[in-house]
Amino acid sequence: MQVNPDALAIASERDAERKAGKVRGKLHGIPFTVKDNIGTKDNLETTAGSWALLGSRVPRDAHVVAQLRKAGAVLFGKATLSEWADMRSNNYSEGYSGRKGQCRSAYNLTVNPGGSSSGSGVGVGANVIAFSLGTETDGSVINPAMRNSIVGFKPTVGLTSRGGVIPETEHQDSVGTFGRTVHDAVYAFDAIYGIDCHDNYTSAQKGKTPEGGYAQFLTTKASLKNATFGIPWKSFWVHADAEQQATLTSLIKLIESAGATIINNTEITNYETIVSPDGWNWDYGTTRGRPNESEYTYVKVDFYNNINKYLAELNNTKIRTIDDIIQYNLDNDGSSGGNPWPLGNPAWYSGQDGFLASQKTKGIRDETYWQALNFCQSSSRNGINDALKYKNKTLSGLLVPPDVGQSYQISAQAGYPVITIPAGIHSDSGMGYGLAILQTAWAEGELVKWGSAIEDLTKGTKFARTLPKWRGYLQRNIPVPL
Repeated sequence: MQVNPDALAIASERDAERKAGKVRGKLHGIPFTVKDNIGTKDNLETTAGSWALLGSRVPRDAHVVAQLRKAGAVLFGKATLSEWADMRSNNYSEGYSGRKGQCRSAYNLTVNPGGSSSGSGVGVGANVIAFSLGTETDGSVINPAMRNSIVGFKPTVGLTSRGGVIPETEHQDSVGTFGRTVHDAVYAFDAIYGIDCHDNYTSAQKGKTPEGGYAQFLTTKASLKNATFGIPWKSFWVHADAEQQATLTSLIKLIESAGATIINNTEITNYETIVSPDGWNWDYGTTRGRPNESEYTYVKVDFYNNINKYLAELNNTKIRTIDDIIQYNLDNDGSSGGNPWPLGNPAWYSGQDGFLASQKTKGIRDETYWQALNFCQSSSRNGINDALKYKNKTLSGLLVPPDVGQSYQISAQAGYPVITIPAGIHSDSGMGYGLAILQTAWAEGELVKWGSAIEDLTKGTKFARTLPKWRGYLQRNIPVPL
């Protein structure tokens, strides 16, 4: 989205520190990017990809950015994204923003690069940046990481601060890390997690984080002898295509051969009701005729309240409310697509229906809101927690195909952590797919342990990360299909 004009100067300062014998840690002098909805108080913009916020100034660095600067990492720039992190529209081109256009994956420039943290996943996947930060409300870290054949690490809600991040919902927003390896993603994560006075959800982590960080849990394939994984086949695996099922079940057998125990059909409780059979759908409750059981019911209310609060703290901008955003998009239809196609920009086929749905709620937390929130949180948490229990034993994790978006959707609703690691490449599109591990709240140590063990096991095998091939590099279709 934008290169930091101060990056080389900052890098020179870090080099001088190293030469003088001061090394701040593993990230000292390492370049990184952040998604363009993560605030930086410097010479970079923070716009969520929208022209509407160009020139605005944030009151402070986002907490996660401040922590990385403290660790000695060098902010190289802002990564592009799906505009407003997918909140503006429900029928759109992933990775497209008015300010920067279509983000494209080095694996295939003509297909969906994954979103909404598109540029974060693409940059690391293309080997042009060491690591990146993204945000996830429902899949926006795991999806682009998987599709760009890298590691995505999405923590428990409240383990990384959302202070200074353009918000959607406090119940599901989470800042996560992208790396080419589990080690890289975890080193970055160790620098950013922690309590922040600008995000009261982070106080919940007191007493639940390990002394010395999460890198201590990095391990090798030898530790798999002590692992027991569950396979929620009916919940998620049945929705994977035949190619993925064949590859991933082969990988499961490899994990089993390393000494791990595999428990089949450890299902998400009530999966028949809460898991969409037709792909990712954050309004699945309404699809079933029950908006009081839909994630989207509370997300659109939360967004109304949170975005108005966020905008009120900005300087040098006339955009103060969601009403202002909607009007800006209508007034600048050519660049910002306020109207649906064919009147507006085809990248946002449905225009700004997400904003309009949020505006309609007026931010009112009515009975339907609370019913939906309670249903989604309790159903998803109970579902995962129950699946993690087998004969009075807690499993090491649930192995799932993250290309089945319903898998990370259930974790998103629960506010639970997920890690995805590369596992294969689609033969038709050339895009990556992965193997993900689901866990319960505050169990990031388990994800680090088993994610790094499986990664070590796959080194030198057909399951290891494959470098991008730049398919379709002579084609410039705008926008790309979903």
